[in-house]
Amino acid sequence: MASAWVGVKGTVKDAPGFNAGKDADSVRKAIKGLGTDEDSLINILTQRSNAQRQLIAKEYQAACGKELKDDLKGDLSGNLEHLMVSLILSPALFDAKQIKKSMKGTGTTESILIEILASRTSKQMKDVGDAYYTAYGKSLGDEISSETSGDFRKALLFLANVLYNAGEKKWGTDEDKFIEVLCLRSFPQLRLTFEEYKKVSNKTIEESIAGEISGHLEDLLLAIVKCARNTPAFFAERLHKSLKGAGTDEFTLTRIMVSRSEADLLDIRSEYKKLAGYSLHSAIKSDTSGDYGAALLKLCGGDD
Repeated sequence: MASAWVGVKGTVKDAPGFNAGKDADSVRKAIKGLGTDEDSLINILTQRSNAQRQLIAKEYQAACGKELKDDLKGDLSGNLEHLMVSLILSPALFDAKQIKKSMKGTGTTESILIEILASRTSKQMKDVGDAYYTAYGKSLGDEISSETSGDFRKALLFLANVLYNAGEKKWGTDEDKFIEVLCLRSFPQLRLTFEEYKKVSNKTIEESIAGEISGHLEDLLLAIVKCARNTPAFFAERLHKSLKGAGTDEFTLTRIMVSRSEADLLDIRSEYKKLAGYSLHSAIKSDTSGDYGAALLKLCGGDD
């Protein structure tokens, strides 16, 4: 079921008059000819919904006997390859792969773990957990457990919907209380909680977290608060960071553009404009180039 991943504020929708076989054939021609026809690939893969792309990949494999993602990897390179391959994964598998990548090699990239686990619903996280197990034969909870530690780990495990039963039910510290409230409630509940909290303590929840907690746990809890208050604003800020300053963080840029394109990218665009004073479209245009930039602009949709 893709429905947990599709929102009304996406820039990418089901293409009308869709024909998976016809698209698969066009994709095959784009890859097989002399030199790859990137324009054609980009036009098809960025202008179909994820559910439609899955069907194209299925038809492609039936016709060619090879996986579309393997052929894309063989024919493209760099950022464009990463973007095109990302587009044909299911949203849950895409998240699972990003999480796996964040925990690979030396040191964990906590910011990726935080971004995904703070912003996904529990239904989405269940799908991600299933996809993770299917892809890697390991439980997401076990992997998080072995790669992280302390209260940060405890909070991540709550978000990954893994019941943490190492006798941790004695909510002693302030960290525990924050974790319990922030990780076990839905966003609408949290927004009400924040209002009450402010009345009772004369402080915002952000001020309290910043005052009492530090490190990755602080980053995670603040990310949950931001997402609960305004998820598109949270992503606009992440995009702004990835596009600003010396060097573009293409990995983050690709991840957010792909994962939010069917959910709330329209709202993210308007939050981006509020935050930066210029449009996401113009930021992508000035910071990226070539086919990769062109594909991102297609996902972005219009200019604001």
